[in-house]
Order: sequence, then structure tokens, then C-alpha cells
Amino acid sequence: MATPNRPWMGLLLLGVLGVLQTPAPTEAALQPNFEEDKFLGRWFTSGLASNSSWFLEKRKVLSMCKSEVAPAADGGLNVTSTFLRKDQCETRTLLLRPAGPPGCYSYTSPHWSSTHEVSVAETDYETYALLYTESVRGPGPDSLMATLYSRTQTPRAEVKEKFTTFARSLGFTEEDKCMEVRT
Repeated sequence: MATPNRPWMGLLLLGVLGVLQTPAPTEAALQPNFEEDKFLGRWFTSGLASNSSWFLEKRKVLSMCKSEVAPAADGGLNVTSTFLRKDQCETRTLLLRPAGPPGCYSYTSPHWSSTHEVSVAETDYETYALLYTESVRGPGPDSLMATLYSRTQTPRAEVKEKFTTFARSLGFTEEDKCMEVRT
């Protein structure tokens, strides 16, 4: 009888014992030489991953969101998003203020009284963008979110795979992720 490969057996045993765990979330890289003018226009939120309790509760009923990104008077970005809520279209506008190097923004949610730091981690401007958001809620737990923006409602398979890889690199698991948010 052949002897099992000992290193693989050891890794399998470590996995079974729970020693190999998902690494702690890390901060996403920033898109090099971010060009804000190329980022403007229509985007669809095609993928989300988050550790927030709100997201985990609502992810089954979320629908795809359409957003228009336009320059704001103060040099930031106005992001006007339209989505379906309780069988009616709802529109909200966020003002993303510059917060550091190009591609980094922040906004304050009046509803949650929380501050959100948004970074464009990767984009090709024409097809997709990967965003990383860190939210601080004061006394409550902080939350993280990875977002896939797509220029079309149905992103290509390779774009979905980029998002999956990106979300996993931040420590998200399949249980956290809603890969396709449908209309």
C-alpha cells in the first residue's frame, strides 16, 4: 500500500482542526494614477461583500443599483443612485469628498451617523471598478464592504472573477458575499 503524501496530510489535518482560517481583512490597494474624469458616468452595482449586520440581514432582498457619478462643485464626486425599494424607485445622492490621494473619498451618512472611507482599488474605467469601503459607526462595530461597479448590468465572467478574488483578498467568505445583485 502506498504511503500518503505527508505534507498534504498535515495541511488537511490543520484544515480539519480549524487552524487554517481566513486571514484578517486587509486594506485594499489604491488604483495607481487614478483619473477621476474617466471614472465619471453610469455604473451598476453588480457585486457586494460586507461584514455589516445590515448587509447580512438584507442581502437576499437587495436589487441592482444604478449610479451616476458626476463632479461636485467642491472637487469631490456626487454619486446619485437609483434602486428599487418596496416596489418603488428610490433615489439618493452622496457627496464623496476627497480624502487623501486621488481615488480616496469620504462621506458621512445622515441616516446612520457614520463616516465612510471609500477607495477605488482597481478600475479599467470602461468595464469595471472595484471599491473598498470602511465604515466607522462611533460606539458600534466598524464594517467593511467590497463593491463591484460595472458599466453594464451583466458583467463578464472574468470581471465577476476579479471581484471574487478581490473580496477574498480582503477576508470575505462566500457567506458574506452576494455576487450578483439582480434587478
